[in-house]
Amino acid sequence: MKQIIQQIKNLESINSLSKHEQLVQGIINAIDEKVVTKGDLLPSVNTFISELGFARETIAKAYKELVHRGIIESKNRLGYFVATNDVKQELKVALLIFAFDIFQETFYENFRKGLGKNVQLDIFFHHNNFDTFENIIQSIKGKYGMFVIAPIPNKKTPDVLKQLPTNRVLLVDRFIETDEDYNYVAQEFGDSSYNAFVQLKDKIKKYDELVFFFKPSSAEPNEILNSFKRFMKDYDIKGIIKEEYTAGSLEKGKVYFTIHNLELWEMLKDSKIKGLKIGTDIGFISHNDDIVKEIIFDGVTTFSTDFSEMGKKAADFVLNRKKTQVIIPTILIDRNSL
Repeated sequence: MKQIIQQIKNLESINSLSKHEQLVQGIINAIDEKVVTKGDLLPSVNTFISELGFARETIAKAYKELVHRGIIESKNRLGYFVATNDVKQELKVALLIFAFDIFQETFYENFRKGLGKNVQLDIFFHHNNFDTFENIIQSIKGKYGMFVIAPIPNKKTPDVLKQLPTNRVLLVDRFIETDEDYNYVAQEFGDSSYNAFVQLKDKIKKYDELVFFFKPSSAEPNEILNSFKRFMKDYDIKGIIKEEYTAGSLEKGKVYFTIHNLELWEMLKDSKIKGLKIGTDIGFISHNDDIVKEIIFDGVTTFSTDFSEMGKKAADFVLNRKKTQVIIPTILIDRNSL
């Protein structure tokens, strides 16, 4: 009984939770953590009043909701009992990611499908804004059974994540160093980007210059920038880094690399307007693959992680809670744009 009471008290510091929500989530947490199991007797209404000081109506309302959801059952004159160990049927999952780009939509669709119909999934976006990231974490803590989060690379991020129970957090997309032993399904940007450039070096050397569009202080990984610089130095590649593409500025004899799809579309459009033959007069490399890049202009060369696999593995962790610390490999897809 004391352990159940403690599970509920653990949620008292979360101001956004009502007493009713504390009771419901605390009992669900107790079942999920195997503090109690199917058939076990739960504290009586009077015990909760004595231990927590909650109103009788509040406790009765919480028990009524749990009965309605099939998590507990009431037996006349005997009290309330745990009806199932499978609280996943009522599991609420919070998904916090950067934005809803095509590749993140691929992750989401596979994640949603993998969870099945009996899991409630709410999605939030931080857009690489740390204040937004922090505010969302504060607003969702204690309200969900699982938290699937694409963290912002920031020295303050580990402290923000500590507001959530470590065993209920899965980090996706980005991997960050923390003091906590988090589960993660992420991609690696440094060595994988460098290796992709190296595999393409002979094609890149056909051109006069390699141009990389990179926006500082954006969601773009700095590891890719460092890999680009390392590649230029190691293989004596003439290259330049620019913050953004200016419409109409394409030049024959250059290879252009961008992480942003909108820049890629603009450059492809300009190459058509200027009559430049892709793969001969001009080259393109893109990051994060999707079906459009497979089809358009006979295919755009990309290097990308498998976001569908990332979504599947994330769903598997949420449902089965097995230790998961996986880096999804990055794959080079060499098409006709070089």
